[in-house]
Amino acid sequence: MSRLPFYAIVGLLLIAGIAMSVHRHVQFEIPWLPGEQRQVWEVEAMINFNAQNGPVEVDFSLPSHQQGFRVLTENTASSGYGLAYHADEFGRRAQWTIRDAAGSQQLYYSAQILVSPDAQAAQQTAPALPPATPWERPYGTAATEVIEQAWARSADNATFARELIRDVNGDRQGENARLLLTQFESTELLVRLLNQAGVKARAISGLMLEDGRRRQTLSNWIQVFSDNEDQWWLFHPKSGKQGKPENLLLWETGGQAVLEVQGGTNSRVTFSMLTHSQPASAAVRNHLSDNTLLNFSIHSLPLEEQALFQTILLIPIGALMVVLLRVLVGIKTSGTFMPVLIALAFIQTSLSTGLIGFLLVVSVGLVIRNYLSYLNLLLVARVSAVIITVIAIISVFSVLAYRIGLNAGLTITFFPMIILAWTIERMSILWEEEGPKEVLMQGGGSLVTAVLAFLAMNNPVVRHITFNFLGVQFILMALILILGNYTGYRLLELRRFKPITDDEPKS
Repeated sequence: MSRLPFYAIVGLLLIAGIAMSVHRHVQFEIPWLPGEQRQVWEVEAMINFNAQNGPVEVDFSLPSHQQGFRVLTENTASSGYGLAYHADEFGRRAQWTIRDAAGSQQLYYSAQILVSPDAQAAQQTAPALPPATPWERPYGTAATEVIEQAWARSADNATFARELIRDVNGDRQGENARLLLTQFESTELLVRLLNQAGVKARAISGLMLEDGRRRQTLSNWIQVFSDNEDQWWLFHPKSGKQGKPENLLLWETGGQAVLEVQGGTNSRVTFSMLTHSQPASAAVRNHLSDNTLLNFSIHSLPLEEQALFQTILLIPIGALMVVLLRVLVGIKTSGTFMPVLIALAFIQTSLSTGLIGFLLVVSVGLVIRNYLSYLNLLLVARVSAVIITVIAIISVFSVLAYRIGLNAGLTITFFPMIILAWTIERMSILWEEEGPKEVLMQGGGSLVTAVLAFLAMNNPVVRHITFNFLGVQFILMALILILGNYTGYRLLELRRFKPITDDEPKS
C-alpha cells in the first residue's frame, strides 16, 4: 500500500504548525524564548482648564498604533465626567462631558506605549487641498515669490517641502519670508504655501519621548504627500530635517486640533513620561487578546481557562516523551500514558515531593492489595476497594505531613487517584504472574519515563512555546506519527546481540 498519503499528512501538519508559529511571532510579536524584555513608555497627559459654571465638553486627540510604537493600555481619571472614545478618518479621540462644572478642572489620560520595531501605522489618507484663500496685499506677492524660488530648486514634493522650509526658516530666509512670518505662524504658513503649490500637506503633532521628563508639550511637524498619495514624508518645520526620529510618538495625525474645550477657558495640556522594561509576554498580552480571525490565542480566554490550558497543552509533550522512550529506547511502563499523568502530578507537587509520595502510596497500596487477593473478590469490587484504599492512604499521609509541619506533603492530593489504583492493581497482578523482577522493571520504567516527561514538560522554554504557539501541537502530532511508523530495533533490544560480539575472534 502506498505511503504517500501518510507522508502528505505529516508534511501538511509540519507546514501548518510552522506557518502558524511563524505568523504569531511576526504578526503578533510573540517572542520565541521566555524572559525577553521589551521597552515600554508610560505617558500621561494632564488637561487643565477653567470651567464657566455650565456644561463642559472636552475633545482630546489620542495616539494610535504607528511605526515603531504600539498602544498597549489606556486609562483615564476624570471624576464626575462622562467619557467616550470615537474614531474617524482623522484618528482616535476621547470626549469628556459633564452637565455642570465650575473653577479649575483637571483631566488625566495615561497610556502604555510598547516600543515595537515591527509595528506599522495604518494607511494614511492624504487631505484634500483646501479652497484657495486670497492673500492680503502685499502678502500674496511675497508668497508667490517664495513658492517659485523653492519650486525651481526642487524635483518632487519632498524636495520642494525641504527647500521651502529652508527659505522660510533656514539660512536662506529672505525679506519675503520675514514679511510673511510677521502675520502667520511658521507651521501654518508652510502648510498654506505647500497647498497653494498643489502639494497635499498638513500639520500634525508629536511627542518627543525622553525618560523622566515632566510638563512637556507637543511639537509641530509637517506631513507631505507624494503626487499619487502612496508615499508621505515628515519634516520638522524649523530645521527642515526629513524623517521621523526614533523617539517621536505621533499624537495627532489628522491635521485637527489636539485639544478642544467647550464651556471652559485657558485650556492647555502637558505631558509626563518615563520608560521601563518588562517581560515581553506581559508587554504584548493586551495585543494577544485581539479578536481577529488569525489570532488563535489562549490569551483571549478568561484567566481561569488560560491556567487550565497552560497545563493541558503540556500533555502532548509528555506523550511525545513516552513514544520516544517506548518506541526507540524500549522502556517498559505500567500502562501506556500513566507516566504522563504522574508527570503532571509532579508539576503540581515538585519532583522530590512527588517521587516520595508516589513511592509511598504505591508501596503501601501493593501491601494492602496483596491482602485483598486472599479475599477472592470480583475485579470491579477489588479495584473499587483499591481506589478507596488509595484515597485513605493519601488522606493519612496528608494529615501526618501537616501535623509534623511538612506542608509540601499536602500536595500529594494532586496525584490521579484512579490511575494510582489501576497501577497498583496491574502491578499486583504482574507480581503474581511474572514475579517481582518484572514489577520492578515496569514500575521503574514508569517512574523514569514520568521523571523525564516532567523535566521536558516543566522546562520554561517548553511551557512558553506550547502556551503561546498553538501551531506546535501540529508539529508534535507530525513527530508522533513519524515515530509511530518506526519498525526497527529498540535500543534496549540491542543487548541481545552482545554475545555475538563477544564470540568474534580477536585479531
